[in-house]
Amino acid sequence: MAYKLSQSCTGCDTCRSQCPTGAIKIKDNQTWIDPNLCNNCEGYYPEPQCVIHCPISSPVPSQGKKGRYKLNERTPTSPDLFANDKTNPFASSIVIWEACNLLAQGLSLLWHTDASGKLCYQRQVSQGKCKVDFCLTDTFDTDSTEALSADEAQATLEAMDIKATCLHLIYAAYATALEKPWQEEFTLNDVQIENYLGLEKRTDLSKAAKLSLIKHLAQQPCKISIGAHWSKQGKVPEFSIPQSRLWHLQPIEHHFQEDEQGYKHLVGLTFRVRAGIWAKYFLNRQGCQNRTAFYQYGNLPQSLLSAVMSNWQHHEGATRMMLWLLFKTRIGKRQRITVPTLMRVAYGEDKLLRASSQRDERKRLVRTFETDLEVLSHYGLKPVFDPVTYLPEIQPMWAKLGDLPDDADAALEFWIQDGNSKRRLTDAAPRGKWNLLMKARILWFELKAEWEHALTTVEPNKVRLTKRKTKSHSSPVLSGADIIAARKHNQLSQRDLAQLTGKSQSWIRDIEKGRFQIKLEDQRLLQKVLGLAELSSG
Repeated sequence: MAYKLSQSCTGCDTCRSQCPTGAIKIKDNQTWIDPNLCNNCEGYYPEPQCVIHCPISSPVPSQGKKGRYKLNERTPTSPDLFANDKTNPFASSIVIWEACNLLAQGLSLLWHTDASGKLCYQRQVSQGKCKVDFCLTDTFDTDSTEALSADEAQATLEAMDIKATCLHLIYAAYATALEKPWQEEFTLNDVQIENYLGLEKRTDLSKAAKLSLIKHLAQQPCKISIGAHWSKQGKVPEFSIPQSRLWHLQPIEHHFQEDEQGYKHLVGLTFRVRAGIWAKYFLNRQGCQNRTAFYQYGNLPQSLLSAVMSNWQHHEGATRMMLWLLFKTRIGKRQRITVPTLMRVAYGEDKLLRASSQRDERKRLVRTFETDLEVLSHYGLKPVFDPVTYLPEIQPMWAKLGDLPDDADAALEFWIQDGNSKRRLTDAAPRGKWNLLMKARILWFELKAEWEHALTTVEPNKVRLTKRKTKSHSSPVLSGADIIAARKHNQLSQRDLAQLTGKSQSWIRDIEKGRFQIKLEDQRLLQKVLGLAELSSG
């Protein structure tokens, strides 16, 4: 009952020392399994050791599996996530955020080598009063937190898979369901992960390939170790976290099914995971009530996981920004974000510096960035450009065409007005577009329903406070006549004003006709763009 190595074998040599019969050999720098010596580990172990210890599940039966086999009874798992088919609470503290950035951005982050030669990444907050340190380990199923050397850690980072962020976020979602996640384990299997990631739709992948991918992704977040020092914040006292694992992964359970010929096929995996000691300080419900720890959580949209799995290869920059915005928007939807900040998240500091000095690299990066923004908009994270710093002439073409009417007659009128305007949509970008972009800002991202739900769930007090403040002041009313007069004085069309304010042309038309009352923030925006007198706030 011999096994053989598939073409995916990387030659890591892990399995050779595990084989009790010495069937795994190396010849001409190629690892192979001698079919005369391989006996399925019968008489030594209950399961094939090469399959269990291979990180990519390369060993397969020498004859292909035929037919379907009923799974044996599996280990019970924790309840499924996304009970409403949309969102699920997840731990969203700085520890989880930066670990997500580590998995998504890898070597693009600012790593440094400490005095002992270990590669570390540090995130400081509150002007350096609080900090979190991250290192990488070479194992994931022990309590050892020995950090890798700089060269080993760099090789590990280069092999990081951005799709592993999905497993990291799934772990963070499971952890919120536990009372004491730093002590209690949660259990999940390959079937659940396959559903969360949408792998059940991948008919191009065999069962073995899916299991290999799931195992690979599930292990990566567990190679991260963290340490932290936190100064006193509010009533929560100062605390320090020694370097310890982000996630504790217990030995993986491999489920085999034997066919009629006696071959054992890997048909399932079960993972038991426990959050590290960080959860005692950042995901402690009881401690938060007693003012001794934090309980920081948000809502994880299920659509984000499928978006990562769909875009990681062709739009990695958009995927990185999407993951970063998951945490950034939790602070508040209306976060002013500069273009350089988004580019560093999406492409890294080195690529941004190269673009600053090389024209061809700069043009490619701008095209990629505008395409990635369009991908974000497609998935429901539509950027709202600052009309003062992110001028219409440097905005992406897809954004300029956002107000193009669907009606044929209206579209014709749209293009006639465009042809008669001082600057047409199809005109080339102005000289110095890169320099203008480096000073441009995005006011906020208009979010899809699941992300909006996350904000309203996390920030109820902030929302109520904002409403009270708004009601406590009498808002001055900017009339439609005032807007028309100021627009004509500045020789602007409705479309010009719409572009300058980041609004639609129909919105401008409606407020000029007085169809609804303008919000105070929109009044101030119009006042700024049209050069009207300063509005009083009370």
